[in-house]
Amino acid sequence: MTQFQRVKSILYGILLISIAILIMSFPAESYTFILALIGTGFFLSGVSTLVYYFTMSRFMVGGKRSLYTGAIMIDFALLTLSFNDVPRVYVLLYFAVLHAFTGLIEILRANETRRNGSKHFKLKLSHGIMDVMLALICIIFIKDTIIAVFIYGFGLVYSGIMHFISAFRRTTMLQYIP
Repeated sequence: MTQFQRVKSILYGILLISIAILIMSFPAESYTFILALIGTGFFLSGVSTLVYYFTMSRFMVGGKRSLYTGAIMIDFALLTLSFNDVPRVYVLLYFAVLHAFTGLIEILRANETRRNGSKHFKLKLSHGIMDVMLALICIIFIKDTIIAVFIYGFGLVYSGIMHFISAFRRTTMLQYIP
């Protein structure tokens, strides 16, 4: 990880923790803010993936995957941004499914990293387990939306701490010897 990537990871962790503090300070009003935040994140991710496809990836082998990923992310963004009038129980179920899916993907990636012989799988495994636990807690407290806001805020704090840990983690540097 370069110095710029470390600084970017630290700043992103600070941003996540400050958003979590803001959300947990006003739990009743932050429900629509959470929807807007997640929808905007999906939209920006989809647009950046589509820009990557049109500038570089369409000339590569398997580049259409970037096109499909960008289109799906924009679809998720539009779906998330349209949840403002839907009953909150369905939105909490949507959040739970997102956390569960993300957690299972992280656990599978950590398992693959462990099988390849790397010792750096523990951080991904803990992040995946935490996401699955957040999904289960979100399902347990599906009737109370204020608890779900605190759960989401805790997830943001945890992600911010993980960004700090990954920024300060030692990485091996390969030296070029001519």
